[in-house]
Amino acid sequence: MNITTPNSSNKPKQSTLNTILTNLTFWVLIAIITGVLLGHFSPQNGVKMEIVGKTFVDIIKLFIGPIIFLTIVLGISGMGNLKKVGRIGIKALTYFEIVSTIALAIGVTIAYVFKPGKIDKTGLALQDASQYTSGTAEHFSWLKFFLSNFTLQVLAAAIICGIALNFYQKREQTILVLERISKVVFMGLKYVMYLAPIGAFGGMAYTIGKFGLQTLIPLGKLMLCVYLTMILFVFLVLGSILKYYKISILAILKYIKEELLIVLGTSSSEAALPNIMVKLEKMGCSKSVVGLVIPTGYSFNLDGTSIYLSMSVIFLAQLYDVHLSFFEILSVIGILMITSKGAAGVTGSGFIVLASTLTAIHKIPVEGLAFLLGVDKFMSEARAITNLIGNTTATIVISKSERDFTDLNLDPISEG
Repeated sequence: MNITTPNSSNKPKQSTLNTILTNLTFWVLIAIITGVLLGHFSPQNGVKMEIVGKTFVDIIKLFIGPIIFLTIVLGISGMGNLKKVGRIGIKALTYFEIVSTIALAIGVTIAYVFKPGKIDKTGLALQDASQYTSGTAEHFSWLKFFLSNFTLQVLAAAIICGIALNFYQKREQTILVLERISKVVFMGLKYVMYLAPIGAFGGMAYTIGKFGLQTLIPLGKLMLCVYLTMILFVFLVLGSILKYYKISILAILKYIKEELLIVLGTSSSEAALPNIMVKLEKMGCSKSVVGLVIPTGYSFNLDGTSIYLSMSVIFLAQLYDVHLSFFEILSVIGILMITSKGAAGVTGSGFIVLASTLTAIHKIPVEGLAFLLGVDKFMSEARAITNLIGNTTATIVISKSERDFTDLNLDPISEG
C-alpha cells in the first residue's frame, strides 16, 4: 500500500500556486477584469480611475527617450561598420512600407466583403468631431510630423551621436559610462513595471466607465470586422513571414504575453515599448537592430493603424452610400500609405489622418467621423496590440536577414 506524506503531495501544488501569484501576467489580467467590472457596475468611479492609467503610461514614457537614445548610441558605436547602419535602416523602411501596404489592402478587401457600413442608422447618437477636423485640409508636412514626434527626434539625435562616437578619441571610456547609465535605467524600468497591473486597471475602468459596453451595439459590426481583420493579419501575414524564418507566431505571442496585456489594459503600445526592446534582445536580436527597428517602427510600421484607417474610410463610404471606383480605392490606399505614417506621436492623430484622407478624396463627408468617436476607444486596443506584434515581427525579420540573431535558451520560439 503506497502512502504519500502530506508534505510531498502539497509541494507541486504550492509550487504552481507560487508561480501563478508571482507572475506579472496573472496580476495584469486580474486588473483588467477588475477594471471592466468597476467601469460597468460603477461608471462614475470607473471614470475617476483615468488618472491612474494615464499616470502609469506617463511614467513609462519617461523611460522611452533615454532607452531609445542609449540603445541606439551603444548599438551603432559597437557596430563598427557604419555601412551596416544604413543598410539596416533602408531594409527596415522597405519592409515597413511593403507590410503596411498589405495591411491597407487587407483592410479595404475585408470592408468590401463584410460591408460594416451597411447598418441601421436610426437612433445612432453623434458626437462632435469638429476638434479633429479643424485644419485638416492642410497638406501633410513631414517637418511638422518630425517636430511633433518625440520618438523620431530622439532617434535622429541618437543616430548622429552614435556615428560621431565612432570618431571620438575617448570612445571606449564614453561607451563604458553609457553602459553603466543604461543598466541603471533598465533597473528602474524593471521596478516601474511592477505597477503595470495598477495602470491596466485604471485604463480599463476608465474606458468602460466613460463609454459603457452598450455603446458597442450600434457599431458592433465595424468592431467585429476590425478585430477579425487584425487577427487574420497577425496569423496569416505576420505568421507566414515568421514561418519563413522557422519561427512560430504562437510562440512569439506567448513570449510577449505580458506586453500584450499591458497594451490591452492601457490602450497604448508606448507603454510596452521599453519592455519589448529588452525582451527582443533577450530573445536573441542584436542590440543595434532592436535600437534602430523598434523606435522607427513605432512611427512608420503601424500595421494595426493601417488596417483601421483603410476600413474606416470604406465604412464611411458605405454609411453615406458613396460609390468609390477602383481607381479611387487605389487612391485611398496610396494616400493612406503616406498619411498613416503620421498617425503616431500626436493626440487624436488617427482622426486627423482620417480627416485629411477624406478631404483629399472629396467624396465622403468629413462629418462622418462623428460616427466613429463612440467606438474608437474600444478599437484602439486592437490597433495598439497589432502594431506591437508587427514591430516585434519586423525586428526579428531584420535580425534574421542580417544574420544577427542569436538563438538563446529562453521560451522556445522555433517551430523545430
